Amino acid sequence: MSNFRNFDRDTGFLLPPSVNEWLPERHLARFVAEIIDALDVSAMSNSYRGSGSASYHPKLLLAVLVYGYATGVFSSRKLEQATYDSVAFRFIAANEHPDHDTIATFRAAREAKTKTTGKKPGGKPPQPPVEGPLPTDQINLTDEESRIMPVSGGGFEQCYNAQAVVAEGSLLVVAGDVIQAPNDKQQLEPMLAKTGALPEELGKVETLLGDNGYFSEANVKACKAAAIEPLLAMGRDSHHPSLSERFAGAPAAPENPTPVEAMAYRFQTPEGKKLYALRKHTPEPVFGIIKSVLGFRQFLLRGLDKVKGEWNLVTMAWNLKRMFVLKAA
Repeated sequence: MSNFRNFDRDTGFLLPPSVNEWLPERHLARFVAEIIDALDVSAMSNSYRGSGSASYHPKLLLAVLVYGYATGVFSSRKLEQATYDSVAFRFIAANEHPDHDTIATFRAAREAKTKTTGKKPGGKPPQPPVEGPLPTDQINLTDEESRIMPVSGGGFEQCYNAQAVVAEGSLLVVAGDVIQAPNDKQQLEPMLAKTGALPEELGKVETLLGDNGYFSEANVKACKAAAIEPLLAMGRDSHHPSLSERFAGAPAAPENPTPVEAMAYRFQTPEGKKLYALRKHTPEPVFGIIKSVLGFRQFLLRGLDKVKGEWNLVTMAWNLKRMFVLKAA
């Protein structure tokens, strides 16, 4: 006779189930929920009105969004459906099922806050950079604030330029932004300001690695002013340097060098070559994983302000997923 376990889909629970029992102790969903629960979201919760039906707590909606971005579920409708179909999402949502309109509204948070309170958020609204095409130069019916930009491999696409400062070793994104200009040269100083505002507990930036797109004399001086050693490529390096070039010793150090000359000399030292080689192992894998593993290849929202917020969600989801892995190592 066959030896099979009996199963019955009609048997009810003798006791109410607990969502805390649905997942193993070590699970990304638990880690995300723990981190989000510890955040101060008073800026969001204080913007809710007390009248009408009770709202979903911002921490619950934020956890749903972040876990979605960390696992490749981006659209509001798919996130809503996941709170029914996925055990992990049921845990994240505490067995609640916010509808896709609620999720979508929470993700256009700045505009929603303005509509809810009738007051504009504090601070100046984000302004597009002066560099690049003016809004009158081109119109895109899907997103008027996006721009036509050259892309790697040739050709042009309607897009934004996402920026990220990545910490070597941990591969955590410590600062980010989204801009309309295709040129990166104007973005180094804003990124320096963002890293300079980070809590002291995170440590101090010692060296900044950047490709040729970020090189300019002004940027080198800006790094020096921030007490950071720059290693910004001054040109395109050949992909296959000869052995003699690769292992050549450092030339004599220049006397009284300018900041650019001092950086150029550092590139020729074994220590400088070793440091700059880390660049390809630091930001590029993060962008590659976000695109290929997380599956995030296009913004769902429209408009520069909303896209900035969505990029913050993407990098936050990446950081939590990366921290989950580092915690176990």
